[in-house]
Amino acid sequence: MTDLALSPEHGNRNKRLALILALVVATMIGAAYAAVPLYALFCKLTGLDGTTQIASGNPKGVIDRQMTVRFDSNVEGGLAWTVTPARPVTDRIGAVETVTYIARNDSNRAITGQAVFNVTPEQTGIYFNKIECFCFTEQTLQPGETVEMPVTFFVDPDIAGDRNLETIRDITLSYTFYAVQSEGS
Repeated sequence: MTDLALSPEHGNRNKRLALILALVVATMIGAAYAAVPLYALFCKLTGLDGTTQIASGNPKGVIDRQMTVRFDSNVEGGLAWTVTPARPVTDRIGAVETVTYIARNDSNRAITGQAVFNVTPEQTGIYFNKIECFCFTEQTLQPGETVEMPVTFFVDPDIAGDRNLETIRDITLSYTFYAVQSEGS
């Protein structure tokens, strides 16, 4: 019969392999947890996927080129709200505008909701700056309650220097509203 006992050399190799495999697994788990915040940071910095910017005001001024901003709203099936988007706004690039969405709770109970947003064309996201937005907070609406939800924004004048966006004359800001599970929902 053959001796199945491992030599010390084989034991050390197996321990080293187990350690390497454990490190690979730990690295993959760490990368999975880091992927979402890193992707969000990347989108914020580049405007990828229509991610907008956050600003406190427009320090760059206004230019002569005009831009039309259109507004859209979608409500996820689990949220019993009706949301009416603002009317389109056409103004000079850099002008600070405030528009209002109207939300109504169509149910007979208090519901908390929140919105996620994107901008199309996606490449314009880096130039679309929001100063004030309801999407930054959860909103609880009582049964039948209607609220105004303002958005204050401007399009960065630097968009005029982006040769890939020379022909863009319209930007759409779209919100998708969804139910949030919290007290009052």
